[in-house]
Amino acid sequence: MDATLTWAEFEKVCLCAGTVVRVEPFPEARKPAWKLWVDFGAHGVRKTSAQIRALYAEDDLVGRQVVGVINFPPKQVGPFISEFLLTGFPTEEGVVITTLERAVPNGTRLA
Repeated sequence: MDATLTWAEFEKVCLCAGTVVRVEPFPEARKPAWKLWVDFGAHGVRKTSAQIRALYAEDDLVGRQVVGVINFPPKQVGPFISEFLLTGFPTEEGVVITTLERAVPNGTRLA
């Protein structure tokens, strides 16, 4: 088992719901990836790169609500700046993104 966290440490991680509003290819990435823009409501539209092309086409993503960590510092990914971490679960077939079972307002924080 990994190291345990205190509740106060977990509360520092800002996991929020957002809707994918734009997807573009990322041909410069080392592994097949998409560039995604996600609307996090009051937190704004943020972009990231995600290696999820094995399981998701562009049309599978636009309009879908996802879960992202929005309080990491920006990260340079090749020529692109990633502004949040898209969450998901690695499988042998590829990463399965974390999505919502029912819609919630963009920017809603995981409780």
